[in-house]
Amino acid sequence: MVNLREKPYYLNDEQIQWVEDTIAGMTLEEKIGQLFVNMVGNAEERKPENIKKILDTYHPGAIRYHNAPKEEIWAMADCLQRTTKIPLLIASNCEQGGNGGVEGGTPIANGAAMAAIDSEDAVYQMAEISAREAAAVGCNWNFAPVVDLLYNWRNTIVQLRAFNDNPDDVIRYSKAFFKGMRTQNIATCMKHFPGDGTEENDQHLIMGINEFDCDKWDATYGRVYKELIDEGVMTIMAGHIALPAYSRKLRPGIRDEDIRPATLAPELITDLLKGQLGFNGLVVTDASHMIGMFGATIPRSEQVPGAIAAGCDMYLFFNDREEDFGYMMQGYQNGTITEERLNDALHRILGVKAALNLYRLQAEGALVKPKENLAAVGCEEHHRASRKFADQYVTLVKDRLNYLPMTPERYKRIKLMYIGSEERVIAGTKFKSNDDVIIRDITGQLEAAGFEVDASVEAKKGKMEEFKKKYDCVLLILNVQGFAQFNTMRVKWDEPTKQPWYMSELPTFVVSLSNTNSLIDVPMARCYINAYMDHHESFAAVLEKMMGRSEFKGRYNENVFCGRWETRF
Repeated sequence: MVNLREKPYYLNDEQIQWVEDTIAGMTLEEKIGQLFVNMVGNAEERKPENIKKILDTYHPGAIRYHNAPKEEIWAMADCLQRTTKIPLLIASNCEQGGNGGVEGGTPIANGAAMAAIDSEDAVYQMAEISAREAAAVGCNWNFAPVVDLLYNWRNTIVQLRAFNDNPDDVIRYSKAFFKGMRTQNIATCMKHFPGDGTEENDQHLIMGINEFDCDKWDATYGRVYKELIDEGVMTIMAGHIALPAYSRKLRPGIRDEDIRPATLAPELITDLLKGQLGFNGLVVTDASHMIGMFGATIPRSEQVPGAIAAGCDMYLFFNDREEDFGYMMQGYQNGTITEERLNDALHRILGVKAALNLYRLQAEGALVKPKENLAAVGCEEHHRASRKFADQYVTLVKDRLNYLPMTPERYKRIKLMYIGSEERVIAGTKFKSNDDVIIRDITGQLEAAGFEVDASVEAKKGKMEEFKKKYDCVLLILNVQGFAQFNTMRVKWDEPTKQPWYMSELPTFVVSLSNTNSLIDVPMARCYINAYMDHHESFAAVLEKMMGRSEFKGRYNENVFCGRWETRF
């Protein structure tokens, strides 16, 4: 049973009394509802009458939502907290800035970019800005930081979101992230236990597997989790990732077919995380629509209560509210979820709410900050910080033939080639790419700097000599990103004329605005730059450095060479 007087809660008598009184006053339906994090998916579900219906019927303990304009998210949060009987945890995904919590939020720097800067102070500042913008729209729970270790360069799920493959770096950056979040009344949630980054598969599509043996896991992922648990992280997200070595160690004789992802494995959540590592906080599952959970090959009717029985305390997202609520209730009634396990989960959930003093803020009508605070979202001060960060993280990986600097005097006429992304799937919903906006922004920045830019896409290559007479260089922009559709992400040459035939004809500058492993698809590139982010400030920093107006400051990880010899020269 959880101890609410100890780390990470440190509750006093009054706070503990609120927890006990609240649980004692709950109906069974309210207790079951507290186990769920409900997704508010669209404008229709944000309407007050629909918010009230969901809260009255399913009594969720927490809310997550799809991003929307700040006024809409603030109004939703305000309505939620004014309508609910028990104050809600409202979660955001601010891993890299306020853009993870609200449309128009400021993108600052993802994990890979932060590692390129290599500064704990910078991580603190990024987290502080993220916290300020998330809190402004009513969030009090952040699903970050990502503490996975990127050992496999092919992994696209955490390639940009994780810091790197160095446990020491991840520990010190994460501690700085915690401090930045503490500047607001926000609980942090590190993820994805027991650790992504050893393989290339996507848990949105298939069960993940961390194949490290117990000793290697203890020295890497285990050390990260232990140190950050000791630091006082309040919540942890369990991934749909199996850890077979520990399942076999903690459950001698377990059959291969019975090895489950952590979200359904009591030996990993109850025995390893809460037992061996001593985590006294709250565990939430990763999104339950991900196929990694279904990869356990047991029906959803067993998955829903099974996650709580395994030791997870909250279940992320309904599939169908009525059906999943029924599955959870049935799991309690048939004994899958014991009375003791339900009581423990409720104490952990309400313990987080008490530690954030949500019940006091509810009494004061102050669970959501005044609307004037929305001015912080996307403000000029934060965009100045974004520009400063971009100046520090943009990384020159190689310039073997001394193509740089790229100036109008040397390369007046630029042929712009752009490879973007298809529709992306996030939390089970498709989102269109913003490639057209990015191309216009890049073209505008280049033209303002004195270049002539041709971003058209020809039907065929034409004569080589005519191409060389027409242009002075090629700028190839790679912005391949997304998940929940492919297990690996590679460059898709959507037009034959974009394929890199021109690298043997003209100086070609390759800039990746997203994944850092793009050299696997353009190993012949002689000048390659990682920008990590695809927002305006990021390319502005790239351009300044390419033109020789600013030095490259970012550091790269050996993963950029994809374990290949030909990518290095």
